[in-house]
Amino acid sequence: MRALVWIVAETWQATVAAAAAFLPAEADVTLLYVRSDAETLARGARSALLGRSRHPVAEALDAISEQGARNLLADAQAALGHQAALDARSGRTEQEVVAAADTADLLVLARDQGHAHRGPRSLGPTVRYVVDHAPCAVLLIWPDAPSG
Repeated sequence: MRALVWIVAETWQATVAAAAAFLPAEADVTLLYVRSDAETLARGARSALLGRSRHPVAEALDAISEQGARNLLADAQAALGHQAALDARSGRTEQEVVAAADTADLLVLARDQGHAHRGPRSLGPTVRYVVDHAPCAVLLIWPDAPSG
């Protein structure tokens, strides 16, 4: 079984815990993190609001974002408890996740909202897109424990 575990900064611990609980030990696991387009937005804002873009600033933002992605993936792999391939991407999140899921048998991901927000609004637009377009089976988990 090839499993893709999509981690997001806010919900990665619950997602990795679910993957560890539900996936067989022999599963071929890939941990995926997609960096947002924040760097692009920051560069655009800098050039639009503050004059010409300075490449050292853009490079610094990219380096910080890449380091954050590597750290998050390393923490997720440690929490998973066994080896996994690490995949850090950047771009439109929903498209990158669907593309990465092309070779997976199962995609593990978390809802955007917890149990207090049950219903359709527990899925934000990005998660909804991924669930609707995933080319494989999907394990959709709650990012929190049920109340009560």
